[in-house]
Amino acid sequence: MALLTTQTLTRRHILKGAAAAGALSVTGLAMPAVAQERTFKIGYVSPRSGPLALFGQADEFVLGTIRTALGNGIEIGGKVYPVEIIAKDTQSSANRAAEVTSELILTDEVDLVLVSSAPETVNPVSDQCELNGTPCISTVAPWQAWMFNRGSNPEKGFESTFHFFWGFEDIISVFANMWDTVSTNRKVGGLFPNDEDGRAWSDETNGAPALLGARKYGVVPSGFYRNLGDDFSAVIKTFKDAGCELVTGAPLPPDFTTFWTQARQQGFRPKAASIAKAILFPAAVEALGDAGHNLSSEIWWSPSHPFRSSISGQSAGEYAKAYSEGTGKQWTQPVGFTHALFEVAIDVLKRVTEPGDPGATIAAISQTSLQTIVGTVDWKNSAIKNVAKTPLVGGQWRRTPNGPNAYDLVITSNQTAPEIPVGGDFEELAY
Repeated sequence: MALLTTQTLTRRHILKGAAAAGALSVTGLAMPAVAQERTFKIGYVSPRSGPLALFGQADEFVLGTIRTALGNGIEIGGKVYPVEIIAKDTQSSANRAAEVTSELILTDEVDLVLVSSAPETVNPVSDQCELNGTPCISTVAPWQAWMFNRGSNPEKGFESTFHFFWGFEDIISVFANMWDTVSTNRKVGGLFPNDEDGRAWSDETNGAPALLGARKYGVVPSGFYRNLGDDFSAVIKTFKDAGCELVTGAPLPPDFTTFWTQARQQGFRPKAASIAKAILFPAAVEALGDAGHNLSSEIWWSPSHPFRSSISGQSAGEYAKAYSEGTGKQWTQPVGFTHALFEVAIDVLKRVTEPGDPGATIAAISQTSLQTIVGTVDWKNSAIKNVAKTPLVGGQWRRTPNGPNAYDLVITSNQTAPEIPVGGDFEELAY
């Protein structure tokens, strides 16, 4: 990994060498007197409002647990350093994501930027960090959308930005493995919005058409439709005319609600609909009423995942339970990955050889191999430069009229990650 040179250091990096005197309150509690060294600042960027807001639903809870864990600072080289977390809301806007990242870098003078949730968020944030030579760790976007859409490749990578998540090869395998268990004509309607995700999914070389083609499935593209539209009749007609018995893609949650409602009204009834992004969250499925039953999606994290937090030692199940008890809400997948972002950040900061030096932080990130609540995050041994892959399985939303939740997400396919147990068989949609 090439480190930053003196030419890449900005005025921000020079100013950050000064020690931060006195105590810092991170969770409302004063730091102990021992913490007299400079303050480490971590910027965290995510969508807390707007159409991607469900991705940030768990932020308040996760940040609360992390701030509590960091209440006494972190020890580096025998010294205790206070840590401040500065969170920014993108409002689901790529432009605002870039703006708040610039604020974190130039005004707040953060040491490290963390970012989560969809290419519309992680890409502009990562670009700003790369431009300024600021260490950045991102997650919750397919690695191809993060890398290729930013003009790089697995051999080249990036200078200061790093990513952990799964890739299109993984989600396509998961979806195809589920579809292989039902009888279909192998024609797939591809829902491709005119955004970062839609362009990455539709890519003929690295996206769904090529990967599904290798599994003998044919993709019928929707054409790039405008996000937050109110009429999917043309897309539905395209899929019906082509005889599509399967549907996939990565629409925004409100767009899939509109599409699925209109599809049923207009007589389009595929045998399976495996949808990324839009139906990851209980609230999005509940908005569909009974029509959400047996819709399928990728599962990046769940209470059934056999992993533990490197911070608290809690299992995935224990942390999901704590979230539900603390918020009164059903667990969601970003709970685990937001927590893992901070697991990695804390592990990295503890290994920085020169606190405050961005080059030392970048070097520490590149040497990371850490067991987290979402699985192993390993850049040190990765075959894809700047990318650490995490495990992925698939499942279906099942209506639970007698349960505490309207729907439960059941793992139905684990061929891609056998260490994660299944909870049921894949079932064809019923109307």
